Parts: sequence; structure tokens; C-alpha cells
Amino acid sequence: MRLINAGTPARESAQVVDRFWTVPNVITLVRFLLVPVFFGLMVGQRFGWALAVLAVLGSTDWVDGYVARRLGQVSPVGMILDPLADRLALIIVAIAFVASGIAPLWLILAILVPDAVLLSVSLALFRNHPDLPVSLMGKLRTAILLVGAPLLLLGHLSSFQHTPVVAVALVLLGIGCVGHIAASAGYLWSMIRKFRGRRVADGAA
Repeated sequence: MRLINAGTPARESAQVVDRFWTVPNVITLVRFLLVPVFFGLMVGQRFGWALAVLAVLGSTDWVDGYVARRLGQVSPVGMILDPLADRLALIIVAIAFVASGIAPLWLILAILVPDAVLLSVSLALFRNHPDLPVSLMGKLRTAILLVGAPLLLLGHLSSFQHTPVVAVALVLLGIGCVGHIAASAGYLWSMIRKFRGRRVADGAA
């Protein structure tokens, strides 16, 4: 799961198939189904099982894209479902962390507010996804958050109580959220520059 995702990964040439039932799409659908399971486990304080589900969520996000390219099963439906699953997982994971009492409210605000701004600007300027490449800051913040989130769950297991794991996880999540805000600011500026470039090109045409 790209816990906090903006931008578009570099594309690899792959055959596009116009059908719904493909292996990568099934993997993506499994990710959709696991999101409410994760939320239920978190609310029920079943952090061990929630950690396992979070690991599956994270791995399937990479696996479906890899399988799509490997098997030549990139599909228009998949290109819609995959980022939609990412966004749903992002929102539910953040809400579940706060609702279960293991993360502060700033986690949701730091994640969702920048995303809401980017979505609003994207729709206003492009009426669609602006198709921006993933920035270095975007990659770094994602890596940090992908370490911090499971660490936070791990720290609430009985075996890891009274250890500094939770403190380390919160520090990583804080750094990741700062990185998310910085990456979002970079994407916002890139959107504005791309929009201006299009207007100049249209005016010159």
C-alpha cells in the first residue's frame, strides 16, 4: 500500500487488456475487501491480526502492479481500481489508528488535508489526474510511513510493551507526515507549472 500516495510511478510498456477479470484486478479487489477487515480488527484492539492484514495490504499494492506488467494484464479498469484502493486504504488506516487510540489526531490531519488540497486543485485545473511523476520526497515519505505504521502496531503487542518501539514509531510517523506535507507542496507547485505550461502552449497554437 502506498500509504501516502501522490504522483504517478514511471510507466513500463505493457500490453493493455480490455477485460475486468484479470489476476491483478482480483488482487486489487482482495485489497478492497481487507480494508474493512483491518478497520474491524483495529477497533477490536486485535493489533496482532491487524498487523498481519496491514502487511498483506502493503504487499498486494506492489504485487498487483508487478503481476499486471509481468503477465501483460494491464487494464483500464485496473488503472482506476488500483489508485482507488490506495486512497481507500490510506483513509481507513489513518482513521483506524486514531479511532483505536494508538495514534494522535494529527496523523489524520497531516495526511488527509494535503491530499484534499491536491485533489481539489487537480480537479479544478485538469478535471482529472495531473499525471505527475513520483518525486524523491514522495518516495522517502512513503518509505518512512511504511516503517512507522507497522512499528506502531507492533509496539502495542504485549511482547513489545514497555519498550521504546511506540516512541520510535511515532517519531517516524511524524517525520513521514512532515515529508508528506513537503511532497504535497512540491506536487502542488508541479501542477501549477504544468497548467501554466499548457496555457502557454494553447495560446501559442
